[in-house]
Amino acid sequence: QMQLVESGGGTVQAGGSLKLSCAASGGTFSEVAVAWFRQAPGKDREFVARINRIADRTYYLDSVKGRFTISRDNAKNTVYLQMLNLKSEDTAVYFCAADPHLVERSLWNQESTYESWGQGTQVTVSS
Repeated sequence: QMQLVESGGGTVQAGGSLKLSCAASGGTFSEVAVAWFRQAPGKDREFVARINRIADRTYYLDSVKGRFTISRDNAKNTVYLQMLNLKSEDTAVYFCAADPHLVERSLWNQESTYESWGQGTQVTVSS
């Protein structure tokens, strides 16, 4: 099973930016779609963004559209999440997850779609 490790979290002021990385090992990275999820204290984990295998399609949570950008470098086995204009409501633990199957779009934001998960990286936005 693929192993995923997130990095790049930290504490920033509102309006600031961070870039998260998700490094993969133990599988064929170009054969998986990758998503970012996040979980705020006391809340369920929620979908944030997804990128397909060859980066031809991306999909975002409405509240992050225009502020977050997901990208990938298959040569480096890494997916990124660039986060701009961060808000206090973006505070959460961010997880990356890998989907090796060609699922339909309606399933892209479902946790059950993803088979491998990282341990998470904390993002804290202070107001």
